[in-house]
Amino acid sequence: MDTTQLLKGVLDVAVLAAVQHEDGYGYDIVRRLRGAGLGDVGEASVYGTLRRLYGAGALTSYVVPSDGGPHRKYYGINEEGRKMLDEQRVSWTAFANTMTGLLATGTTEKPAAVKTIGARA
Repeated sequence: MDTTQLLKGVLDVAVLAAVQHEDGYGYDIVRRLRGAGLGDVGEASVYGTLRRLYGAGALTSYVVPSDGGPHRKYYGINEEGRKMLDEQRVSWTAFANTMTGLLATGTTEKPAAVKTIGARA
């Protein structure tokens, strides 16, 4: 399966999850994502996502001087980013449960315990 389109839909939450415990610079975050199994993730996509999340107020950033090259811009999750991550975890879990059920049974009937994506409680 080509995961390119899937990655576009989950890259924000993946990046937030990658920096939830430790700040990181751009390529470091790319390596974390690839190491977690997202081998198809592109560097340009991650850098764009970092800029967008920073602009949305979900990440902080700071520059660390480097002895062996250019300075590195580090990103860290802040309170707004943690809130976004928590909300996206709930959405992802509901979506993944729905897809797992659909793929396992081949039916479109949802189990009573699974909330419909986008539905209001």
